[in-house]
This record gives sequence, C-alpha cells and structure tokens, in this order.
Amino acid sequence: MADFGHELWFGAFLTPDAAGHHRIVRQAVLADEIGLDIIGIQDHPYLPAFLDTWTLLSTLAGRTERVRLFPDVVTLPLRPPAVLARAAASLDILSGGRVELGLGSGAFWDGIAAMGGPRRSPGEAVDALEEAIAVLRALWTPGDEGVRLDGRHYRLEGARPGPFPPHQVGLWLGAYKRRMLELTGRLGDGWVPSSGYAAPGELGAMSATLDAAAERAGRDPAGIRRVYNIEGRFSGAAGKGFLDGPPALWAEQLTELALRHGMSVFVLAVDDDRDLKVFAEEVAPAVREAVSRERAEGPREDAGGPSELAGAAPARAVLDEATRPRLPKRDITALPRRQQANGRRLVLIHDHLRQELAQIRDALEQVAAGRSDAAALRSMINELTLRQNFWTLGTFCASYCRLLTTHHTIEDEHMFPMLAAAQESLAPVVTRLEQEHEVIAGVLTELDAALVAMIEDPDRLDGVREQVDLLSDVLLSHLRYEEEELVEPIARLDLDI
Repeated sequence: MADFGHELWFGAFLTPDAAGHHRIVRQAVLADEIGLDIIGIQDHPYLPAFLDTWTLLSTLAGRTERVRLFPDVVTLPLRPPAVLARAAASLDILSGGRVELGLGSGAFWDGIAAMGGPRRSPGEAVDALEEAIAVLRALWTPGDEGVRLDGRHYRLEGARPGPFPPHQVGLWLGAYKRRMLELTGRLGDGWVPSSGYAAPGELGAMSATLDAAAERAGRDPAGIRRVYNIEGRFSGAAGKGFLDGPPALWAEQLTELALRHGMSVFVLAVDDDRDLKVFAEEVAPAVREAVSRERAEGPREDAGGPSELAGAAPARAVLDEATRPRLPKRDITALPRRQQANGRRLVLIHDHLRQELAQIRDALEQVAAGRSDAAALRSMINELTLRQNFWTLGTFCASYCRLLTTHHTIEDEHMFPMLAAAQESLAPVVTRLEQEHEVIAGVLTELDAALVAMIEDPDRLDGVREQVDLLSDVLLSHLRYEEEELVEPIARLDLDI
C-alpha cells in the first residue's frame, strides 16, 4: 500500500433532494467555478424524495464547463447495463468527455424489489455486476458485428456497439467485502469506498485484498483509481474523529491517505456553500502541495508502519470504535422474560467463541513454555478444517477460524438481513458489523499464515503471538459492539436467531 502517483482530484458529493433542486444546480456551478474536479451524485431510484440521478447529471453537464461528473454509485439492478452503456457514452459525448461511471451491485433490496427490480443474493449481485462490466465494455468497443453475450443475468443478442465515449470512461466499483474487492482488482478501473462504511483504519486491509486480486489477474494495482467519499466538520479545534477540525487538520489527514493508501480522489459530502469553498480553496491546495513535496522527496519506506492519521487504527486496534454507528438504548428488562432470553442467546453464542479464543491462548503458552511444539499447536487448530465459501479466504483455516467464520456467515446471510428488515434504523449498524466481519476474516488469514511460518521456523513464535493478540483485540471489541447494539432489538422484535 503506497502512493500510486495519480493526479489528485477533489470533488463534491451532492444530495439529489428534489425539494432542493435549485441548491444542487447552484452548488454544481459553484464547484465548477472554484476549481473542484468532480461531482458525485448518489443513485437511489426507489427514493421518491430524490431526483433521478441520470437526469440530474445531464442537467449539471449542461450547466457546467470543466468539472467531471459521475453517479456515485449506480444502482445496477435498476439500470440495465446495455441501456446504461448508451446513456453514459451519450453524456460523455455531450459533456466533452467529462463522465466517469460508478457502479454498485445493489444493497437496498426491498426498495429495488418495490420498483420491480430483482432481489439478488450477495453472490448473485456480484456475478451480475461482473456480467454488466462485460456488457458495458463490449458496447463501447468499436466493431462491425453485433455483440452476443450469454450471461445468467444479462444477455446481448446481436446488439451493435456505439455510440463511443470520446474518452475512456472509468468503471469505478463501490466495494467493501472480499468478493467485490476481488472483482474490483480483476476488472475495475477504480474503487469507491465511503468513510461512513470504511473508516481510514479499515482501508489497509481492503486495499491489500484488492491489490492481491489485481496482481493475480496480471494487473498493476497502480492502474486502479482510489476514490474516497468523505464527510467531516470544519471547526476551530481538532475533535476526536476523522476530518473533525480546521482545514489544516483535514489537509494533513487527506495527505496521509494519499501517500499511505493511494487515495487520489476525495469527494466531500456537502450541502453548505461555505464548506464547499473551504474544501476547494484551502484543503485541496494544501493537500496537493504536501503530496507533491513528498513525491519529489521519493517514495515512503514506511508503507505499513504506525499512522498519524486520526481514525487510522494502530496494529493492535484494527477496528476504529469511534466511527461505529450507535443507536439510542432501550431497557431490555421491560420486555417479557422469554423475549429477554431470546436476545441474550446471542451472548451465549459469543461466550463460546470467547472460550475457544482462550483455549488457543492456552495452547500458545504451552508452546512458549516448551511443554508442546509448533506442530502440535497447528495440529490442534487445524482439526476439522474447512475451505471458506463465503469470504473465499484462499486458505484452510484452523478449526477456530472455521467456527468463527461460520458464525459470521450465518449472521451475514440470515440474522443481519432479518434485523435490517424489521427495524430500518439498524441498517447502518448491520452494515458496519458486516464490514468488521471482513476485517476479522483478514486477521484469521494472517494467523493461519503465521502458524505455517512457525512450523518451518519455531523461532517465529512471536509472529503467532502477535496475530493471536490482534485477533483477541479485534474480536472481543467486535463482539461487545454487536451485543451492545443487537441484544435488545433481537429481544424486542422477537426474532429467531
């Protein structure tokens, strides 16, 4: 993970509120005039209070002269890719080559289904996105023959390519989980995470997954643009969170992201003209100057060491607790005892995971004390191994990895969707918990690698100890957070987990 040398772009993420349509157009024109590089518009066609994203982008293209435009990101299940290819190419032609294309696999399935769109599983959504990329690129590639593609989700039966965008429209994928990150590494031109769902401290693990997938596909990870949707607060003094303080603090933190994680496009969620100007006139020039200076001095040698970035977690605290969404708490004791017991069942399940973690620690200490050896430790942990089919970890995990990952898979595929459907306000918490599962999956992978290294060289026990300590830190923190936010809702909603 490092600076990839891309030109830095700064932009505005404008909310397409239909009631505020005059403000949106005014701010887009302002962004163009004050030198911002790009405008992103979210795409939620199922929200009746929002303007249609593609219609809005077309209007903004006609009112601006130089700023780039992109849907941030398209809800693909409601935008047929063959039609989207024509639309994006047309707008790129009409705007003079100022369009990029953010793509999302879909997330809010109730809203999508309400509009007549498909309701896809996570795996189906990723597969559909991969097929859509093939459709888009096929229809942007000149040729005399009709294109034929036979996909499960999308088909072309002789469609003729064209019109052709005057510049290479980037396909930027909104991705957080492993399969989406791997797809981005294999096929994407850009990666679009948002700070509300991927805090700065989580970018490193995600980037590593993306980069590894790119290299396996024979691609240079430096060819993939890193686009970060951000939000923050300008204030006179530094606060506790990411982008909470004066412009100089913002510049320092964004410079760190550019140099450490290769982020080169920063798109600020903003509805205030003053904040827009401060970002364009104070933050952006300062970041450009600092990054330019660092690049002139040569690449950083410390690509993986401790970060000064606020919100970037040190090695022993991967999960940034300060950025976790939290809901107002209700008293579980006011509920019937049967419902209380149902909610607290989650704690009993977690207690089993805590006990398993303690057993791993005990076994490790026996090796350290000379009462056992490295082979015996890995033999114990590798009992009943199972290749993961949800996170595609690419390794045979230890039995504890299997147990923990199975627990998380059950939550991701069953309990979490049930909670989000039963109480809409839980959606941000559920999304964060799913993201933390991905972080923990990465830690499990590193633990397995450390065990293999210790088999070959018993002197590398400290590497295993570090990974077990890291797993303990992140897992125990995650379990506490999950219990704090979910035990009462599970009980109150009387859900069967």
